[in-house]
Amino acid sequence: MDWQIPEDTVPSDFITDAQIRSILGKPPATGAWRDGDPVGRRQFAHIGDVTFENGGVVEDARIAYETFGTLNAAGDNAVLVAHALTGDSHLTGPAEPGHPTAGWWGGIVGPGLALDTDRYFVVAPNMLGSCQGTTGPASLDAEGEEWGARFPYTSIRDQVRAQHGVMSHLGLSRWHAIVGGSMGGMQVLEWGIEYPEAAERLAIIAAPPISSADQIALNSVQIEAIRADPLFHHGAYYNAKVGEGPHSGLALARRMALLNYRSPTELNDRFERSWQSGISPLGRGGRFAVESYLDFHGNKFTRRFDANSYITLVEAMNSHDVGRGRGGIIEALRRVTARSLIIGIDSDRLFPVPDQQLIAKHVPGNIDGDEATVISSKFGHDGFLIEFELVAQQLERLLAE
Repeated sequence: MDWQIPEDTVPSDFITDAQIRSILGKPPATGAWRDGDPVGRRQFAHIGDVTFENGGVVEDARIAYETFGTLNAAGDNAVLVAHALTGDSHLTGPAEPGHPTAGWWGGIVGPGLALDTDRYFVVAPNMLGSCQGTTGPASLDAEGEEWGARFPYTSIRDQVRAQHGVMSHLGLSRWHAIVGGSMGGMQVLEWGIEYPEAAERLAIIAAPPISSADQIALNSVQIEAIRADPLFHHGAYYNAKVGEGPHSGLALARRMALLNYRSPTELNDRFERSWQSGISPLGRGGRFAVESYLDFHGNKFTRRFDANSYITLVEAMNSHDVGRGRGGIIEALRRVTARSLIIGIDSDRLFPVPDQQLIAKHVPGNIDGDEATVISSKFGHDGFLIEFELVAQQLERLLAE
C-alpha cells in the first residue's frame, strides 16, 4: 500500500479521521506485515522451535531483522538495538514498500552518528510476538491458521532468548554493545543478567527493573479496550473484510498509551485549549486540538500494527521482573558484568527516574557510579525517540574506548 502520513504535525495540519479514510480507504483487518508483502530491507533468521517460559511452544520461529553497516573481519563490532513496544527493525531509512514509516532512530544510527555505521555493524531484530515479519499472533501455525489469541504468553525473557538465536544465526560470539529504550531497555537489562558474557557494553534507556502495579494497571485498560471491540472476535479477525477489524479498540489503546508517552507540560504547552473548528467549545460538533492529535495517531497506528500483537507485547511488559527466580531484583542486577549506561528522562511519567536509579545503584559496571544519567526533556517518555543529540552524547560516552 503506497501511503505515508507525517510522523508528527502541528495542530493546524492535522488530518481528520474522515480525511484519512477518504485518502487511504478503510483500514485492513490487521496492520501486520504478512508473507507476500514487500520484504523491504528485512532479513530473516529461522531460530528453530521456541519454548516459552509458560510452557507454550512455537515451531520453526522466525525473527525479522535489519542490519546497517558491515561486520568486520574480527567479528567484534556488532551492536544490537532492541526496539520499544510498537517499534520494528527499521531503525533508519525512508518509508518505502515494506516499511510504512521512516526509521525510528535515524538521528542515532548512520554514518558519523552515535551508532556509526561506518564503524559498527548494527543489528535490529523485530521482537518475538510482534507483527513486522517476526513470528507472532498474525503468523501461521503448523496447520496454516493464524495463531491469534492462541499465541503463547510471551515474556521479556522469551524475547531475549529469541534475540540470542539471531546472534547464533549471525555467527557472533559477543556484542560490542546492546542498546535499547523502554521495552527495548527491559530486554537490554535481561541480556545483561541472562547472558552476562554476551556483551561488552549495555545502554538501558528509560526502562525499569520490574513493571509496577501502576504500570500494569495502565496496560490493563489498553488490553481491555481492544478486547471490548465487538470486531475483535476473541482474536479471530484475520479473515474479516476490509474495515471490519478491531480498529476502534486498537486505536483507543494507542491513544491511552500516548498519554503516558508524552509529558503533561508538553501537551499543555503545545495545545493549550485550542479548538479544531469554528464551533464554540461550549457546543457540540467541534474538537479540542489535543483530541484531534490523539485520534490522528490512533487511526494511523491501526494501519501498521496488529491488535493481537499489541496485547501479546503489553502482557510481555507486564511480565517484566528481573528478580523473578533470581533471588530478587538486587541480586539479579548484581549479575550484570558489562560496562553499563543507565539513562532516565526527567519528565517520564511511564517509567520515572526512580526506576532507573534503582538499576544504577546495583549494576556493578555502571559508568556513572551508583547514579543514573538523567536527560532533561519536555517530551516525557518519548524523549529517547526525539532528543537525538542528548541521547547521542551519552551513547558516545559508553562507546568511547
